[in-house]
Amino acid sequence: MGVQQIRGLFNMTKKSPFTVQALFDICKQTFTPSAASPPSSQAIHKLYSLLDKIGPEEVGLKDESLEDERGHGLFGLNVFNRVDRWAQPITYVDIHEDQNFTMCMFCFPTSAVIPLHDHPGMTVLSKVLYGSLHVKAYDWVEPACIRKSEQIGHPTVRLARLAVDKVITAPHGTSVLYPKSGGNLHCFTAITPCAVLDILAPPYLEAAGRRCTYYHDYPYSSFDHAFAANGDEIVGNGKEQDYAWLAVVDTPEDLYMRPGRYMGPAIQK
Repeated sequence: MGVQQIRGLFNMTKKSPFTVQALFDICKQTFTPSAASPPSSQAIHKLYSLLDKIGPEEVGLKDESLEDERGHGLFGLNVFNRVDRWAQPITYVDIHEDQNFTMCMFCFPTSAVIPLHDHPGMTVLSKVLYGSLHVKAYDWVEPACIRKSEQIGHPTVRLARLAVDKVITAPHGTSVLYPKSGGNLHCFTAITPCAVLDILAPPYLEAAGRRCTYYHDYPYSSFDHAFAANGDEIVGNGKEQDYAWLAVVDTPEDLYMRPGRYMGPAIQK
């Protein structure tokens, strides 16, 4: 990443140097190998109450959503970077990661997408720091309702219930998803340049069964209706829009995230 790109995305600040440290300290106390999973409601409340106070300045970010429609900034075209914002990749910023939790940020150019994916056995807190982000999220219907097909080109699908389908614009409260509720499977689409601060606990680890899996969602009407063991239809009349069939897909080839440097206050670990 060039110097101009770093300066454009990140802005070192001296404001509230202890906020991120306090967030790290609470995460370290909350997410331990012996801790309950998911954490208690009291522990989650402490975390999202602190996250609610964090803005882009606290983590060394510049509010890119203030730039003009073309993504060239308030002062027009940047001669050092002539690539349109929507042609740029998402920037991933690693703040901290260990075996218990991850703190990270995603900086999106307009129209960038993180496709539908899951967080197996994980609790995730997300805070939109600036800009507007469309979030669409699902939870699995339990017990599992699966449609298998032996026909070539017809995927095996599983029924999911829509949990979130809205645009979040900063400033906005922290969102929390749990292993089985709150929208554990979600996708993000940037409406404007935006940034998201995430805490994931425990982090992805394929050896522990926490592999990130991607999905494609099909309208409920695309497949046969779903019925419970007692013969009742799971989805009532007029509720079809609240459900979808999800099929596992390969990791998208065009999903590329460039690494960014954390420019906020140093964290004492």
